[in-house]
Amino acid sequence: MASNESILQASTHHPKPAEHKFQYGTAGFRMRAKLLDSVVFRVGLLAALRSRKLGGQTIGVMITASHNPPEDNGVKLVDPMGEMLEASWEAYATTLANATSDEALLEAYNKLATDLKVKPETPSRIILARDTRASGPPLVAALVEALKATDSEYTDYEMLTTPQLHHLVRCINTQGTQYEYGEVSEKGYYEKTAAAFVKAMKGRKPNGGVTVDCANGVGGPKLHELVEYLPKASEGGLEIKIVNDDVLKPERLNHQCGADFVKTNQRPPPSSQAAPLTRCASLDGDADRIVYYFVDSDSHFRLLDGDKIATLAATFIGELSRNAGLGSKIAVGVVQTAYANGSSTEYVTKTLNLPVICTPTGVKHLHHAATKFDVGVYFEANGHGTVIFSPSALKTLESHEPQSPAQSSALETLRALTQLINQTVGDALSDLLLVETILAHKTWGPKEWDTLYTDLPNRLLRVEVGDRNIFKTTDAERKLEEPVGAQAQIDALVGKYKQGRSFARASGTEDAVRVYAEAATRGEADDLAQKVAGVCRHAGE
Repeated sequence: MASNESILQASTHHPKPAEHKFQYGTAGFRMRAKLLDSVVFRVGLLAALRSRKLGGQTIGVMITASHNPPEDNGVKLVDPMGEMLEASWEAYATTLANATSDEALLEAYNKLATDLKVKPETPSRIILARDTRASGPPLVAALVEALKATDSEYTDYEMLTTPQLHHLVRCINTQGTQYEYGEVSEKGYYEKTAAAFVKAMKGRKPNGGVTVDCANGVGGPKLHELVEYLPKASEGGLEIKIVNDDVLKPERLNHQCGADFVKTNQRPPPSSQAAPLTRCASLDGDADRIVYYFVDSDSHFRLLDGDKIATLAATFIGELSRNAGLGSKIAVGVVQTAYANGSSTEYVTKTLNLPVICTPTGVKHLHHAATKFDVGVYFEANGHGTVIFSPSALKTLESHEPQSPAQSSALETLRALTQLINQTVGDALSDLLLVETILAHKTWGPKEWDTLYTDLPNRLLRVEVGDRNIFKTTDAERKLEEPVGAQAQIDALVGKYKQGRSFARASGTEDAVRVYAEAATRGEADDLAQKVAGVCRHAGE
């Protein structure tokens, strides 16, 4: 463990902006890139402590701001099994980030090391990566300076999608164990994903191609690389048309494209030239979200968001389990947030007869809840999600002996899905191939998928406020506790609309409140959203 002098000296190169308060939130630290230098340096110090506390296990550091505009950036830590940083450590990140001077930072660092009983002689091991933002390389330099000052071993994987870094962290920490997750390399990620896709597609042909909007982010070059490992369309493989993959002009990142644009605006990117009924998908800036959509024969836009992906996956996995003779041995459950469309929740509970857990927004909450099932399917409506197979479910799949060719086929597909799905975190690239596998097995196009259930019309609005922290929620973020009186006003408004539902919550990444509303008609949903937004504006003044 490095000396106090080396940390103190390195810290002088990364002064904290005066009067700025930082908070480690749902997505780590995320803000204007010009404010991040000291934050990233200090996250490097925390990463070293985290690795040493965990006996030298490898910790990941990802520099990205996902769907935020190009001038933003962010940083977050990845724990040893590829999951989000343990919640109790978020406060430590916030403490270090807000230390007012180099000396105060060193004092806070040493106090944490003492309080957490970190052994200085334990090695610290870190891997890091970034997305395509222009601010990435100088922030990496700040991070590396912290890693050198703490005498950490580190590997810079340069440009990766966020899920690829999560994947690599788990691969490294499970090497040589019964839980070995894969080869420790970017190439290993592509090979594992492609091989599993081929197995899952055995005997099936893609039902047409898919056009993928990569938000002019890191998902573009990485999807191009993955395609090189997949069977070519001319040989019966999936045709993937890649658009919005310009990473040479950083200012184009997430600009009128990407999953967040499509979900929020309920329309295709303006650059889209897809013909009616063409299957389309959009990733976000760091490729951990995906939404599908199409334009129907009447030229109406149809969104197939995270709720639709979750119900599709739960339907298919449930069918495969029953067809493999495992219906009574594997319990499938779905995890949603308050943003889930009311129709999707009703479909899962009443048509699929599966349990649903509602959690606060944030992958860490959904991921944790999903581990309570043998197979936990979790997706936020924004398209961020995955499927988790419990250790006991994996053992059941491995040991089960099928009693017929049909059972054997279903079992082989299930086993392939456990390899295809990135179980560490939502991964747009593997989720893309999961959806394509299911549609091929069902011989469905987007229109057939869309008919699983009909979404209630909904609207999501962003309301700028002076201080988002005055908005405090309860009931898995479905009700406002503070400001006092705001929820009563929202309830009164909701009661005026058929099938009305609305809630407001502080954004986890910016000084804004997000308002969600749904109702029986588009006009009512829009009207309800605007009126609830007005309540929030007034309360936030």
